[in-house]
Amino acid sequence: MSDTKSLCPECLAVVDAEILDDGTKVILSKECKAHGVFSDIYYSDSRIYGRFLNYRAIGNGLSDPMTTISRGCPYDCGICPGHRSHTLLANIDVTNRCNLSCPICFANAKKSGYVYEPSFEEIRHMMTVLRNEKPVPCYAVQFAGGEPTMREDLPEIIKMAKEMGFIQIQIATNGVKLAASKDYCRELRKSPLSTVYLQFDGVTEEPYVRARGFNALPLKLKAISNMRETGLDNIVLVPTLVKDVNSGQVGDIVRFAIENLDVVRGVNFQPVSFTGRIESSELQRQRITIPDFMGLLEDQTSGEITKDDFYPVPCVTPISDLAETWSHESQVRFTVHPHCGCGTYVFIEGNKMIPVTRFVDVSGLLNTLESISIEFKNSRFSKVMVTERLLKEVPKYVDREKMPGNLDYHGIIRSFIRGRSIDALCQFHDNALFIGAMHFQDPYNIDLERLRSCGIHYALPDGRVIPFCSYNMLYREALEKKFSRPSEEHK
Repeated sequence: MSDTKSLCPECLAVVDAEILDDGTKVILSKECKAHGVFSDIYYSDSRIYGRFLNYRAIGNGLSDPMTTISRGCPYDCGICPGHRSHTLLANIDVTNRCNLSCPICFANAKKSGYVYEPSFEEIRHMMTVLRNEKPVPCYAVQFAGGEPTMREDLPEIIKMAKEMGFIQIQIATNGVKLAASKDYCRELRKSPLSTVYLQFDGVTEEPYVRARGFNALPLKLKAISNMRETGLDNIVLVPTLVKDVNSGQVGDIVRFAIENLDVVRGVNFQPVSFTGRIESSELQRQRITIPDFMGLLEDQTSGEITKDDFYPVPCVTPISDLAETWSHESQVRFTVHPHCGCGTYVFIEGNKMIPVTRFVDVSGLLNTLESISIEFKNSRFSKVMVTERLLKEVPKYVDREKMPGNLDYHGIIRSFIRGRSIDALCQFHDNALFIGAMHFQDPYNIDLERLRSCGIHYALPDGRVIPFCSYNMLYREALEKKFSRPSEEHK
């Protein structure tokens, strides 16, 4: 199908790779002269792979990259001039300390023997770098770790982010502190925090015992209860999806989210990445890809939600283009690789789940929005012309008889014709459950072409901004050590 570059999972050298379609699934095959041939499942469904590829959108990256091209991808990260996407979501690890010791975790001070914890001013510097990115500043930041709530000054850090112009401010948490203290939940509620990304691996005891080492379900339920009581009502559940651990609970996790729709706004599944050495037979047995996730959900919801209800992340690029045509200003563009992640919106009526695709011709609408953007991009009268065309074209792609009653059709149309197409998308988000998946790469399945389009980046104290997958594979340990101190337990 295509040639690309990858990494040898043994020595991490850049090697030639092929992406091959065997008729049912897509395989990544590569050979290292020193360590031999490696093969892994890239996408378990060839049809979905091809459908998603139709939404490929090539970004222009940053006009002010932080590093130069010297060794080549992925060893010039910073961001280098060859990177194609600007920062859609920035991760800032505010500590690597944690109040849990999960086997499947990127960072843990107890295991590493050192504490990585940037100072308040270092974090300010990282966010300054992000906000100074051109042509579009970063608008979304997630404070992570480790466990970010281990820092006493986290509410102040969140407040600083808002003051610096970040619109979307998230924390990624295991929920331990939120379960233990309503007062802490109230303190976060008073801050300009947008979203709580809550680690959530299942609805029974077993997945937690196997993935986290103990039954953490009561803790998760208490955290959600405390957040509900204190007004923290924008929770996204984040299950790390592992075959034969919680792969049988995909549908149940979605149903749990629906039962708690007053505070849970989304579920973002993350198929597990393999960061350590693993035998080829075990890799093929345990590997779970995005189409696997979609198939599990389809089976476990008896077809109420199907594979074809999902679209890849860059499908929304026409909405950004439309906003750019309207405003004549650069917009955030979701030009990540189409095989990195996907999502859909599901509305609830009674006990029925209604995906947005049941009443909106999503493909037709997006194609029309892109055509309108291209037609009027350089027009002096773009606002008037776009408004007229939207009023004429959008209703063609919406079946109002099948539309859920809690969706304001006229409000969405008004948002579009006022040039606030992102607001229209937000109305979907606010009235439905978002279900998504993001599959981070590991040394076995990494595709450097895909990496070059990564839009989720880590900000570092030295001013560099590094794509998520390359950071966790190649940079995390060295950079954390560089900006760390010995942990108390290892002095």
